[in-house]
Amino acid sequence: MPAPQTHYFEVDVQLSGFSKAYTDVKLPVWAPGSYLVREFAKNVEGFEARAGANKLTVEKINKNTWRVFHPKAKDFKVHYRVYAYELSVRTSFLDASHGYVNGTSVFMYPAENKDLASTLTVQPAPGWTQVSTSLLPAAGGVPLTFRSSSYDELADSPIEIGNQKVLQFTANGTPHTVAMYGAAQYDEGRLLADLQRVCEEAHRVVGQNPLDRYVFIVHNIERGTGGLEHLYSTTLSVSRNAYSTEAGYKGFLGLVAHEYFHLWNVKRIRPVALGPFDYDRENYTHMLWVSEGFTEYFSNLIVQRAGYNTPQGYLADLSNSITRVENTPGNKVQPVSESSFDAWIKYYRRTENSNNSEISYYDKGELVGAMLDLMIIHETKAQKSLDDVMRYLYTRYYQQLKRGFTDAEFQDAVAKVAGRRFDEFFRTRVYDVQTLDYQTTLGYAGLKLVTTPVTQDAALGAEFGTTGGKITVRTVARDGSAWQGGLNVNDEVLALDGGRISDDPNKLLTGRAPGSVVRMLVVREGRVQEITFPLLPSAAQRYRIESAGNATAEQQAVLNKWLPVRN
Repeated sequence: MPAPQTHYFEVDVQLSGFSKAYTDVKLPVWAPGSYLVREFAKNVEGFEARAGANKLTVEKINKNTWRVFHPKAKDFKVHYRVYAYELSVRTSFLDASHGYVNGTSVFMYPAENKDLASTLTVQPAPGWTQVSTSLLPAAGGVPLTFRSSSYDELADSPIEIGNQKVLQFTANGTPHTVAMYGAAQYDEGRLLADLQRVCEEAHRVVGQNPLDRYVFIVHNIERGTGGLEHLYSTTLSVSRNAYSTEAGYKGFLGLVAHEYFHLWNVKRIRPVALGPFDYDRENYTHMLWVSEGFTEYFSNLIVQRAGYNTPQGYLADLSNSITRVENTPGNKVQPVSESSFDAWIKYYRRTENSNNSEISYYDKGELVGAMLDLMIIHETKAQKSLDDVMRYLYTRYYQQLKRGFTDAEFQDAVAKVAGRRFDEFFRTRVYDVQTLDYQTTLGYAGLKLVTTPVTQDAALGAEFGTTGGKITVRTVARDGSAWQGGLNVNDEVLALDGGRISDDPNKLLTGRAPGSVVRMLVVREGRVQEITFPLLPSAAQRYRIESAGNATAEQQAVLNKWLPVRN
């Protein structure tokens, strides 16, 4: 990175012992953990190859593959530049303040030899003194030189380069490093103590520690964007002001718990499709609701179990999750299994109609996890839980069989732990769109779900935005008043009931009774037209989990097993 302000990494790859006449060199098209083809090769420039002083012939044979002809040389060198100026946990970034390498967007590999070991040397920009990564130092003690056993390990070990603050703590006997980039105000002692506590609580779920080191790379920026998991590390993108409020700090700990729990769920406990990876194309699975949804579910439990949330606070948060899912029209359209499978074309490519046709495998998967957990606890008389399912999957498939599990094998694992099968639940609630039976399931723990209308007023069922002084339709909710009445996304609204408007029409319609008729003057494709339609009742509901009262001993045992309070 000789000129970091230009955002270019300079990459040299030395390949040795390749005896064929040519070698295909590839760059992945996606980053594991982020299910979207991102076409990283679009950022590559100046690809060339040499054997000694001789320049070799290179032919690009498809979007992410370069064919290097070296008929008389077993050893050759490849050089290229990578433009890196997208600061996210899924991509790479370089500017005058720091560099961040997410391996799949920077490092190429020989197509037929992905399993070869490699050595990496990092040359920081002048004045930069820190390199933080989970890669182990290479033999020989050469500074800033690291080793990886395969391309998968190299690609799965992000690197932070600059002058980041490096902190240390130990959890479950394992050294943990925290590389903090960016200016942020936090209590260092409290931060490290809380990270240790969250990590140790996460370890209790599966009960086995696969780590000999772990690295948190934390980007403290204006607006955080989440995290991405790796085998021995994670990258967290955090709003730099998150530490200054209790809600923000709790959110940070929740993000830590989520990405940290991924070191078991996804990186080791995984569907068969998620490793070994095919870096050239989509890797399809119906089970991201387990990989991501269950991780979200357990991360919230971990925060509660660690004492950063009360059982009542957890139930309030779960109530909000139910409200969010059940008020999303797409929940009645797209099964959570299909949401998982279609993540590649839908989840990261949202449109104005996404809420009408899709449901998040994060959000719905969390609720499936909660209901399944309560069902297992109930069936086993509070002796087993979803924790035991994760333990079984870890032991059986990661440790013994050294592979991922199929959809059917996951259901078999649940049945083994619960002592009965839940085939009907999976068929109707996971692979179809039948509403989760919250009342029955929560009832196992002496709880009930109370539903109240968000409002008694009518609702327009559309959202608006203002650009250049024009009020335009951004979204239209399925089966709502605007949907039925023919209001379209991108319509510019000029007038409501004969009066010129300068504000969101929803504000102007507050208090209108269902059945009242509205007249909207809109501009569509340059033509002015009037749309008249009746307002329908608001379909939005608010969900709240409450005690059902007079809990039996069996119900109390289920609740205690589900939401224990640590001393």
